[in-house]
Amino acid sequence: MTTPASPLLITSKDNATFKQLKRLSLERQHYRKTQSFWIEGEHLCEAAMQKGILALRGVFSESAWAHMAPSTQNYAQHNVVIPDAMFEELSALESSQHFGFECALQQEQPIRARVMTLVLDRLQDAGNVGMMLRSAAAFGCEQVLAIKGTVALWSPKVLRAGMGAHFGLHLRESLSVEDLAHLGIPKLATSSHQGEYLHELMAQSALPTPCAWMMGHEGQGLSQELLAMADQTVRISQPNGQESLNVAAAASIFLYHSALPRV
Repeated sequence: MTTPASPLLITSKDNATFKQLKRLSLERQHYRKTQSFWIEGEHLCEAAMQKGILALRGVFSESAWAHMAPSTQNYAQHNVVIPDAMFEELSALESSQHFGFECALQQEQPIRARVMTLVLDRLQDAGNVGMMLRSAAAFGCEQVLAIKGTVALWSPKVLRAGMGAHFGLHLRESLSVEDLAHLGIPKLATSSHQGEYLHELMAQSALPTPCAWMMGHEGQGLSQELLAMADQTVRISQPNGQESLNVAAAASIFLYHSALPRV
């Protein structure tokens, strides 16, 4: 293992690099301007390293740098060290581990046809979206497509909630309904009150795979445009009569059943 180059020491809050990092770590859409995103803490940074995500800059507090493993010190193209109190201004974590990476945003690739897909229609809650990305990654969904109006996928809150799921998925955002026209797979609308029951489709081996599961806004559901585009509408049986499931929980159920082997 090579010895890491001496990091750049930043001690002023007026430093341009520190100001940019602070905006990147706290503002939900600043990544679109910089084409880079911020992650911090052992779990997310380790996940990025395992997937080979390009880290442009490692950021460490003075106390963290002194005890950091060489593999972490060597990972980013450049490193900066800042006082512990300044790192606290960057961090949105209740218990910060005092290190993070500024990573290059993945280059936008064309929408993939004929692969398992999750469509997010104007979802607003970062926690919900992060959980849905985790479920997509866990159950073999390759692609997540976010319709314009959905919370920013690479925002700090969604990244934290996704816990590394971003790094194994093909993600596109700010899409129009028309962008889904050439997926080449059945598009399944999800609903809490209409459509065929998921368990009945499973019993009949009638659930198409691959497919595109379309999940709608937490309060309003899917748009009329997406409902009109759907090949099928599917719902989850709720024997105890709750009004509806949380959208992230529902997505997990749909994706899990799509991942089950067909007999």
